[in-house]
Amino acid sequence: MSDVEILSKRTFGGAEKEVLDRFVEYQQALIDKNEDKLNELMADDYILTHMSGKKQTKAQFIEEVMNGTLNYFKSEILDPNILFDDDENATFISDVTLTARVYGASGVWTIDTVMDFKKINGEWIIGKWDT
Repeated sequence: MSDVEILSKRTFGGAEKEVLDRFVEYQQALIDKNEDKLNELMADDYILTHMSGKKQTKAQFIEEVMNGTLNYFKSEILDPNILFDDDENATFISDVTLTARVYGASGVWTIDTVMDFKKINGEWIIGKWDT
């Protein structure tokens, strides 16, 4: 059973669906604390900018997910929109409601999400996540 739900009246196909599916995989990997999957989905130069302004590298973010500093339990993706710069660069935009415990605080947060994807060797990879 998935802990990630897409809340949208739209249907997605083609490259839009590929990017959306990768975002869903990413959210589920965060919930499952699946380090191998996170490493597969995130570019080596990945940067996360938290809503507080704090920036983390791929290694820093994965470490905090794995050690329990960041705990994700449920994700609801609200009316996602995927924009393409070209065939190899896309931007995922959505409000995402996360049920989580982060830095000791438990709650449900809806965050404005902007995530950059790049296509490498035929696969959509996450370059950065701004929340």
